[in-house]
Amino acid sequence: MIFVLPRLFLGSAADAADPGCLQEAGVTHVLTVDAEKPQNLEAFKTKFVHALDDASTDLLSCLDECVAFVNEVLATDTTAILIHCHSGVSRSVAVVTAYLMKSLQLTFPDAYARLQATKSDVSMNEGFVNQLKLYEAMGCNVDVTSSLYKHYRLQMVMEKYPELQNLPREVFAVDPTSTCQTSLSGEILYRCRKCRRALFRSSSILNHTYGSGPLAFTHKRLSSGEMLGAEGPVKCTSYFIEPVRWMEPTLLGVLDGQLLCPKCSWKLGSFNWYGVRCSCARWVTPAFQIHKNRVDEILPVYIPGLQKGKI
Repeated sequence: MIFVLPRLFLGSAADAADPGCLQEAGVTHVLTVDAEKPQNLEAFKTKFVHALDDASTDLLSCLDECVAFVNEVLATDTTAILIHCHSGVSRSVAVVTAYLMKSLQLTFPDAYARLQATKSDVSMNEGFVNQLKLYEAMGCNVDVTSSLYKHYRLQMVMEKYPELQNLPREVFAVDPTSTCQTSLSGEILYRCRKCRRALFRSSSILNHTYGSGPLAFTHKRLSSGEMLGAEGPVKCTSYFIEPVRWMEPTLLGVLDGQLLCPKCSWKLGSFNWYGVRCSCARWVTPAFQIHKNRVDEILPVYIPGLQKGKI
């Protein structure tokens, strides 16, 4: 059992299996991040997070609740906590690193280096490293509405459901025509340009960093005059969005194909779970691509005293 901060310890399943040692160290709470719940911890307040030490494990989604649990324990001077996994080198290290990042406002490299200096055998798997970098990019808050998190969630779905069958409902954004869909302030609505059917809202757009434009398409051997348009570097000609419920019958069990308007069957774009290259040359994975020239933007208009109608 390793001392990390006052009243915060990092350890293994063997440490958690020794109640006497824990009580001697003043430990009152135990946070377990493992595949199995430990036994004989009746004398302690506990929290259990089921997680395998595997790169495909979604630990990111549990970080906020784990950090909140630790904060609750350390808010009182008379309590202390052990955070452990089976060996104390990966899963528990990821949680402690997240806590250091958020509570001490450290960058991921600094927080991880601090633990490595304290415990020389710590070694997180690559998946956890990437998740903590994403955690840092989100400001050490798991924002499920952010493009970063939605990209991450879709990639995790691909790993968990390689056959793309029985996808969880939360993967799909609510259809804007649904009666249970409430209009959010400031959101832009996108409609099919042909039949005017509502397709998605601006909150479903997954932004990405611009690529290097035509310069990246070396196989096309463009001349210097073709590399830049009249208005400068080529911009994205498509929206990349999270999947919406009306897409579900098309996406299940299929790796790639066309996206058609659910009302008039006009081609809107395409999808590919393994990704496509945007016109700006950025590779987007997975990709649910709607061509901008196939949809119209409908800006929100609010008239005081006028009841909102249906779409």
